[in-house]
Amino acid sequence: MKLQGKTLDKSIVLCRACDLAVSKRALPSGVRALCPRCHTALYDTPYCSINGMLALCLAAVFLYFPANLLPVLEIHFLGNIRNTTVIQGAIAVIDQGYWVVGIAVLLAAVVAPGLLLLSVLFQILIIKFGRRSVFLKTSLKQLLKRQNLVTQFTMLEIYMLGFLVSAFNLSDFSDIYFSVGSFCFTMLFVVTLFLQREYNLEHMWSFVDD
Repeated sequence: MKLQGKTLDKSIVLCRACDLAVSKRALPSGVRALCPRCHTALYDTPYCSINGMLALCLAAVFLYFPANLLPVLEIHFLGNIRNTTVIQGAIAVIDQGYWVVGIAVLLAAVVAPGLLLLSVLFQILIIKFGRRSVFLKTSLKQLLKRQNLVTQFTMLEIYMLGFLVSAFNLSDFSDIYFSVGSFCFTMLFVVTLFLQREYNLEHMWSFVDD
């Protein structure tokens, strides 16, 4: 990176609190560097490697489709058996007139998680295989710029709590069974949670300048 004809030294990091210039060194996995003057966190090394994030992302992608297409709840009531998926539940809410809630469920539990997984997957693949391409490098920058927005709309935990509360309330007058979809949705939530924990936006930006 150059600025006004001068090359910026990437091995120097400036403390956000006291403006002390500190030489950047390689850190062991999961260790954070602190400012020697004010002890403010400067930078850290993500616990998970790019290959580790790729494994988590692929696992989440494989779980995404059965989690959304297979029934999450099976309700037995007066001899009737009803199955419902995440998408069917959101559409049923829209059909009852609560279209704002239904659209919010579709966005937070189906659309946004899918976009998040695809975004992270493309970022990792570009970093591993496509950084020499100008087009792919520009695409990586655009994905990184929109990463926080997609993450804010992803709310799998809210929908998961919602169907658990619903199952608890319905259990008073009907038999509730968790289906394969509920297991896949739970695992999708867990894997996505670990993926978001290991994902570090600042670390991903560092690959753009390499």
